[in-house]
Amino acid sequence: MTGSVVLAAAFGVIAGVVLTLLLLLARRLARGNADLGSAAEQASYGAMHQASLAARHLRAGLSSPDVVRAARHFRTLLGGTAVAIVGADGAVAIDGSADALEGSALRIAQRVQDSGRRQVFPHPEGEELEAVGAPIVVDGQVAGVVVAFAAPVRAALVRATGEVADWCAAQVELGGLDASRTALAEAELRSLRAQISPHFIYNALTAVASFIHADPERARELVLEFADFTRYSFRRQGEFTTLAEELRSIHSYLTLERARFGDRLDVTLRIAPEALATVIPFLSVQPLVENAVRHGLEPGEGGGTIRIEALDDGTHTEITVEDDGVGMDPDTLRTLLTAADDGAHVGLRNVDTRLRQMYGREGGLVVETNPGEGTLVRMRIPKSQPLHDPGRD
Repeated sequence: MTGSVVLAAAFGVIAGVVLTLLLLLARRLARGNADLGSAAEQASYGAMHQASLAARHLRAGLSSPDVVRAARHFRTLLGGTAVAIVGADGAVAIDGSADALEGSALRIAQRVQDSGRRQVFPHPEGEELEAVGAPIVVDGQVAGVVVAFAAPVRAALVRATGEVADWCAAQVELGGLDASRTALAEAELRSLRAQISPHFIYNALTAVASFIHADPERARELVLEFADFTRYSFRRQGEFTTLAEELRSIHSYLTLERARFGDRLDVTLRIAPEALATVIPFLSVQPLVENAVRHGLEPGEGGGTIRIEALDDGTHTEITVEDDGVGMDPDTLRTLLTAADDGAHVGLRNVDTRLRQMYGREGGLVVETNPGEGTLVRMRIPKSQPLHDPGRD
């Protein structure tokens, strides 16, 4: 076989391989397009995607600087020349021809706000573009207006602008709920701190005073423990902490209580090492320990034992605080936990409320108790909490 024949055969094989690869690639691309669905399905996906991108920029309210990013996504969604979101306070976030259309957007928004309904404006005040304005209604009040500019404004754009305004209203309402939840959580933390202050601080300082002359070094150690405890309890950074941080504060608390109880208070800890990094709500375990001492052991003359456990079951960390104190009738406890004006068990009630808000109705405390049989309080904290950061303010 001559060299030219061999060369021709080699080229033929290479060409065949390349052609095969091209056919396979074309088939893969065709299949990929089919996987995306029909043109209508792709359009629906695109609309939902743009709406979801805009949502995150509306939660802080219509006066937030981020609202202009929402306007950019709505312009892509509506396909107009420009889109403006005008707050009730006159703040304008506009995407597209901002300098030329901002004044028109303000005037249109004022007319829509006065009427409270969607309106179309053919060539407003000599503008080449037409416009449609739709009110953003929150709690029965016009909180802002969505204005879309196009040439011309068609019926589909009018309807779509109204839907966008309704979507904005829903996101602003959700943002208000987020703010209310944050305010409630802060109020509950203030309530917990108020509970800590009068009862425990008095007892701790009394315990320190009792050692000043008899054992000055012991008194000094207790003052340092007291400082660590109060520094943690009254810190300002974040709604969340780690179990390890909370246990350090609990150690300080129990050291001070042991100074008061002496040998009448025993503490047993069983903590899985992998549970220490679990992110928990700030001041969620500490009030349970205080409740065990104050309402479980303190009423009895013989003191008792507190057991603190934290076990890892793979998806959750289960934390229990148990005492062998006086216990309580379960029906009485149920009433105390739901009574808004009860001051004795505010710690338990606030922890239970916060856990349910964060982790759902099934995420609250489980309490087992009976008169004379002590009390066990259990919580289950999910290990995966992407939105909860111990350092988040």
